Amino acid sequence: MTKLNKAVIPVAGLGTRMLPATKAIPKEMLPVAGKPIIQHIVEEIKEAGFKEIAFVTHSSKYSIENHFDKSFELEAALDKRIKRSLLKEIKNISKVGISIHSIRQGEAKGLGHAVLCAKEFVGDDPFAIILPDMLLQSSSRNKNLAQMKKDFEKNQISSILFAKAHKKDISNYGIARIKKNKESLDLGKVEAIIEKPSLKKAPSKLFAVGRYIFKSELMDILSRTKPDQKNEIQLTEAIDSYIKNNELVEGYALDGKVHDCGNKLGYLIANIEYSKFDPQIGNDLRKYLNKNV
Repeated sequence: MTKLNKAVIPVAGLGTRMLPATKAIPKEMLPVAGKPIIQHIVEEIKEAGFKEIAFVTHSSKYSIENHFDKSFELEAALDKRIKRSLLKEIKNISKVGISIHSIRQGEAKGLGHAVLCAKEFVGDDPFAIILPDMLLQSSSRNKNLAQMKKDFEKNQISSILFAKAHKKDISNYGIARIKKNKESLDLGKVEAIIEKPSLKKAPSKLFAVGRYIFKSELMDILSRTKPDQKNEIQLTEAIDSYIKNNELVEGYALDGKVHDCGNKLGYLIANIEYSKFDPQIGNDLRKYLNKNV
């Protein structure tokens, strides 16, 4: 069976929903519990067993690549000040144990175009697409992306991870139509994804949480997908074509919580939820919340 080792992370977006914070700082570098969002994402991918990552990036996002480079001056300063614990943590960032590539998206033509920019990186191999806006919080390292990867390597079936959306949020996401059958590994077969439907037209409450696994054929479909009225290539449209080409796509249910860090409320909630379990400040934060909230 074919191994799944590659993951594509589109990070070229401008983060307009998080302005003015993202005017000079990439949204992926905003901290959640003292750690950049993108570091949480890379650690999730590494723990799931992937070997290679490709950032599809923009000229303004150089700090993302820098974050995973070795920082000689900082390490020397921490060593001199005998900050051993912090020094170890900083060194571990550049020793993440996964090969990191960077690919420029020359022009902003949508999420589908960003993924397509990684076509050469993917080659003929299966790959995952990870959207860094979405942070997953689970008590198990063997669920979600890790489970999807494990199952793909057994049966070569593509997959998408879903969670239930609140009614008021349905029009903000791609909503799935899923058919359950006896052979289903989890939720069932994904028949279609409807991009940002109205509540009345939504086939379910299940929305994609930014974790996808596909065969390389998706890249060929993306290359044939025509831009929409905004001159953007939509990933959802390509996925629908992929399904119509008789490619089986399994739907998986999220284990735990998802935090949409692409908007201010979701980002703040993520900080609270992650910080509650931080070994340094978690106890004090929980006491504060219990007393004041």
